[in-house]
Amino acid sequence: MLVDFVRLSLKALSERRTRAALTIIGIAIGPLVLVMMSSVVGSYSSYIVERVTSLGQNAIAVFPTENYQLDEEDLNYMRTLHAITRAEPFYNTQGVLKRGTEELKVSIFAVDYNLLFEAIGSLEIGEGTIPPESNIIYSIIGRKIAYKDSEKYFGLEDVLTLTIPKIEGGKITGKKTVNVVAGAILEEYGGALIVDPDSTVFMCFEAGKRLLGLDKWSGILILVNDPANVKPTVSTLRQYYEEKVQIIAFSSIAEAISSITGAINFINFSTSLSAFAVAIAGVAATMITSVMERTREIGVMKAIGYTSSQILLMILLESIMMSLVGGAAGISMGVVGAYILSSRGFTIGGIGESGIVLQLSPLITPLLIIQTLTLTMLIGLVGGVLPAYRASKIPPVVALRYE
Repeated sequence: MLVDFVRLSLKALSERRTRAALTIIGIAIGPLVLVMMSSVVGSYSSYIVERVTSLGQNAIAVFPTENYQLDEEDLNYMRTLHAITRAEPFYNTQGVLKRGTEELKVSIFAVDYNLLFEAIGSLEIGEGTIPPESNIIYSIIGRKIAYKDSEKYFGLEDVLTLTIPKIEGGKITGKKTVNVVAGAILEEYGGALIVDPDSTVFMCFEAGKRLLGLDKWSGILILVNDPANVKPTVSTLRQYYEEKVQIIAFSSIAEAISSITGAINFINFSTSLSAFAVAIAGVAATMITSVMERTREIGVMKAIGYTSSQILLMILLESIMMSLVGGAAGISMGVVGAYILSSRGFTIGGIGESGIVLQLSPLITPLLIIQTLTLTMLIGLVGGVLPAYRASKIPPVVALRYE
């Protein structure tokens, strides 16, 4: 019986091709938008959160404001906090590296190497070994500095010429040239959004003062014994310093990004629901018109023995079949649209030479497809229930007289 009803539903839709096609197009818009936008946003948000999280769930960076300078007293205070396992200062500046005929903008960090690799757990040496802290001219360079595409520009023991700001009395007075040796080359990291190890030259802490000529700490990098203690530690530091410093906890950034992408997904879902609501109205209008045109046909079916519940099921199946076809078309177009949208890439500026360019595949999960199909079937049920009910209540005698 169910197979017969499905066959009758498809036959009824094929007899009204233009109207059914327009309704199916209206239904397909909701699934298209939902799948395309949700998969793209989900892909980029997952990557961003993963990259930020990789910086260290238990890492905190403290930066001084313009009118405050971090010193040994601050460092000793931070080391007294019970949750802090390590606290070390670092220097940071920007420079220009001469690479062949081009000039490459790079970040320069002078930091304790052991702390660096503890804070960024997924950071790995690709070539060479970590230079000794006592050898200040040796450095660790990022992958994008040593290589451009597949071409290698710098190898181990090569000299890199950096042009950096010359600072005297806390003010930039000109430029100076510094030569460093490549002691190690990092594996490609892929960008961490806050720092970009691939476009960074890392040096030992002493090199910041003796080689780069920096006399003020750029900040203090802290490791906490447990990620659960990050928020309490940040709260303690903020109460102590008030507005004197800026405190960045990498885990908090990941939470903030998750919140933002969650809001974007909610807005996308709400927009899709608007399209679904319009589709429900379209299905209802189509099915009401169909029932009016088939009043005599319904009367004949009742006269030969079809029950009201069978008529109800038949009309509902028509609307559900339209929803399934529209849902399948919308999901298919949404998948294609998601890959086209993702292929354009997404650029995050302000990091490295030209920013970080992300080009990721959309995150199309079975859960997303199931949710979309469920919503699409609800369109058929909600849009078709009133016309189906009206059709099931038509008296046979009245229907047979109807023209």
